[in-house]
Amino acid sequence: MINSEIKIFLGDCKEVLKEIKSDSVDLIFTSPPYADQRKSTYGGIRPDKYVEWFLPISIELFRVLKPTGTFILNIKERVVNSERSTYVLELILEIKKQGWLWTEEFIWHKKNSYPGKWPNRFRDSWERLLQFNKEKKFNMYQEEVMVPMGDWAKTRLKNLSETDKVRDESKVGSGFGKNISNWLTRDKAYPTNVLHLATECNNKNHSAAFPEELPEWFIKLFTKYGDTVLDPFMGSGTTNFVAQKMMRNSIGIEIIPEYYEMVKEQVKKKDLVFFEPKRKYERTKVRKSS
Repeated sequence: MINSEIKIFLGDCKEVLKEIKSDSVDLIFTSPPYADQRKSTYGGIRPDKYVEWFLPISIELFRVLKPTGTFILNIKERVVNSERSTYVLELILEIKKQGWLWTEEFIWHKKNSYPGKWPNRFRDSWERLLQFNKEKKFNMYQEEVMVPMGDWAKTRLKNLSETDKVRDESKVGSGFGKNISNWLTRDKAYPTNVLHLATECNNKNHSAAFPEELPEWFIKLFTKYGDTVLDPFMGSGTTNFVAQKMMRNSIGIEIIPEYYEMVKEQVKKKDLVFFEPKRKYERTKVRKSS
């Protein structure tokens, strides 16, 4: 039996994060407002001001994350004056100067993106998920997200050349790498860094809710039962409720009172034990999960 716990904070995450203990979070999974978007709710941050706005937040995230933890940032460029803005690339470079390691980049392929036509480009159907770490060695449970090998293996692996059997052994000691013969007797393979997921059609009264499968995949990959997941831009609380279902503790921070109250009401509907506010946050305790 494992106790999982949700803590929700109302306020600016730049300030609220200061109340969270250092080295206490196993996974940060979040999607902040993108540059110049969600102006009606979050005010919109101009692309040329975005890096300056985000760096005080990312330095606090660095402090609260465990050395073995991972930070996943869902973010997307925008088009400014008919060309792609570079604000995401600039943010990556400045975050690295804070001590973050830019370990990996995942792509979320949105299978049901809206149709559209523009004079000089096609519709966007993907978003970035940037992985940052504090150290080169971090917790990662790759077997939790393995996928079926697929029918292609029956033909692709059937007639291996001698080159296929010996090429590209792992340089890090795993014994696998691209050596295809290693996979002949296996039912599952490790996934790619492209996630094919539909967008959230029921937006849960939030203008930018992502599908539950998105945080779920990363929670499986980077945490285990009882670990703590943080979303400093909580929104509709998707990350927090997914973490709870997976028996992880979670912390959510939201600056918009309406969204905060919406999450609080969902907590009540789920019949969770509820505590009155303490200082800037509300705390809810989740029943034991087997």
